[in-house]
Amino acid sequence: MHTEHPKHRTLRSPLLSAIAKRVRLLAPKRPPNIEDSRRLKQQIHDFATGGVVLFWQRQGIYAGAGFLCGFYYSWPLAAFCYLLVQTADLFDSAVCYRVINRTDHSLRYSHKLLKLLFLSNGLSAMSIATFTLLLARLEGPTEHFTSLFFLFAAGLFAAVNNHQIPQILALRLVTYGALFIFIPAYDIVTHTATFQSKMWMHFATSLFVLYFVLECSTIFLRMYQRTLDQLDDLRTERDRARESYEIKSQFVSVVSHELRTPLTSITGSLTLLRESDLSKNPESADRMLEIAHKNSKRLTKLINDLLDIQKMEARKMVYHLAPVDVQDLLDDALLSITPYADQFDISVRTIPSDVPLTIRADHERMMQVLDNLLSNAVKFSHAGGYVELGARLSDGCAVLEVRDYGIGIPDHSRHLVFDKFAQVDTSDSRNFDGTGLGLSIARQIVEDHGASIDFESAPGEGTRFFATFPLCDTDPESSGQNDTKRQAVRYDDA
Repeated sequence: MHTEHPKHRTLRSPLLSAIAKRVRLLAPKRPPNIEDSRRLKQQIHDFATGGVVLFWQRQGIYAGAGFLCGFYYSWPLAAFCYLLVQTADLFDSAVCYRVINRTDHSLRYSHKLLKLLFLSNGLSAMSIATFTLLLARLEGPTEHFTSLFFLFAAGLFAAVNNHQIPQILALRLVTYGALFIFIPAYDIVTHTATFQSKMWMHFATSLFVLYFVLECSTIFLRMYQRTLDQLDDLRTERDRARESYEIKSQFVSVVSHELRTPLTSITGSLTLLRESDLSKNPESADRMLEIAHKNSKRLTKLINDLLDIQKMEARKMVYHLAPVDVQDLLDDALLSITPYADQFDISVRTIPSDVPLTIRADHERMMQVLDNLLSNAVKFSHAGGYVELGARLSDGCAVLEVRDYGIGIPDHSRHLVFDKFAQVDTSDSRNFDGTGLGLSIARQIVEDHGASIDFESAPGEGTRFFATFPLCDTDPESSGQNDTKRQAVRYDDA
């Protein structure tokens, strides 16, 4: 039977547990991890703005408290405490104005201002605590209504107006809360009061009031944090809308360029055919038809790429998976790319694997991947150069590689390589044609196969793309019939 230690039971008083829970929320062991400098800037700006707006309200409270203390207790004490509180408040106001009028918006400067606010509010809290402590000493062993009410008002004021920065709110509440407990506890200890004494009732009442202040603080803190979260969500949606607009603008620029060029060639070829006497120059007619046919295929590829992107975004792409021999795949890709490479005076060399490699893949889609990688390598290679296509075994996986020795990819464009419609130069005068869809489609197909794709590049030295696939077990006893039958897989959303 499980028995609970008596010491643990005494620490689980509902009131003390609730207070401890609130204190842990306001003052966690670890400092808040504020990753977004914009959010921290917003917090300290809201805090400072509230401090400036409430300046005259605080002045009225200080003047009223000082007058009551002087009229009923001691004018010298009232004057001393008023000057002490005013000095701390003026310093705090100066820091708030510095925050509002800041010109340096870096994260480092935000942390510097946060430390200044922490210091100024710490001095302010200590001055108020000193005032109430001296006032409690003048009151003697009573219920300390005036001093505790001043503390209660200060704590409630902090809960309502200092919730923007949890660290500062915790600092004030810990200071006021400690004094809220110390004042009645000091009377109990110094006068050795019994449990039947009203001093114990005052002490218990102080705990309940302290709990109320902590509860109010957490409510306002959560409301403010929720507001910040909503603002962050709005900013995120705004950034997404802006990014979507930029992608659409880039899409219009790239696709219009890619459509205009082949359409112009097709229109020109057909116009010449219509206006020429085909019987006198049949070779010219054949050449015009070849140009029109070539550009028609280019348009077809563009439309197919757009349709593939749409399917992938909708998660409706269908893959027919089956064991694929990697060497056969490389040979097919070589035959497919050779006519295109010949147009650029580029030769394609294959580097076979030392061991047979088999992967489970959709052959047609893998041909699309290699065709996109190879055409990209050919396009960015120097005339008279060559491109390498190979495969190798690495860490139990099949690695397919396409290597060119062309212009390479600049470091500042690395993040654009696999993006949709990404072009280093999207202007009408750019040197290389393309929609910027090929590599994006290749990556999506590879990842849908449970594989990965990456690249290495150096400007002026070329680029190496490599895709890593898990090997397919071709042992009939372990793989069964699934390795010999094609399997259709649809990657839909769950």
